Amino acid sequence: MSHPQGLDPGDAVRLKAVLGRCPELDALAGHVRDFAQMMVHREGHRLDEWLAAASAEPLPALCSLARGLSHDHEAVRAGLGLPHGSGAVEGTVNEIRMLKRRMFGRADLDLLRIRVLHPLWATDCHRTTRSVPEPI
Repeated sequence: MSHPQGLDPGDAVRLKAVLGRCPELDALAGHVRDFAQMMVHREGHRLDEWLAAASAEPLPALCSLARGLSHDHEAVRAGLGLPHGSGAVEGTVNEIRMLKRRMFGRADLDLLRIRVLHPLWATDCHRTTRSVPEPI
């Protein structure tokens, strides 16, 4: 969902018309905007208020989302409120997946384990430069 101020005027008019015709969609868009606001501004302290408002709506998908977030309440609240992210972990997972794809059909799990746990060794053992003896 795009930020409402980022829409060009024609799209803003169309969005307003669609939301005006469907009160359920308008309510859903409001809850999505509120949740996005919590994410952007790190307002995890507002999670309980948002969950109560979302659960009160007669929208099954929104109620299901609120129920799912409630099951892991503390983690969701921390994710919304703390400045820490999981970007480094996601980058490592992406790198391991890339290695796994490159090695598919060529090697077994033992070599993958070595390349993941010992990245410097993995790059050193594939160098093709030979050491040249020093002149006397």
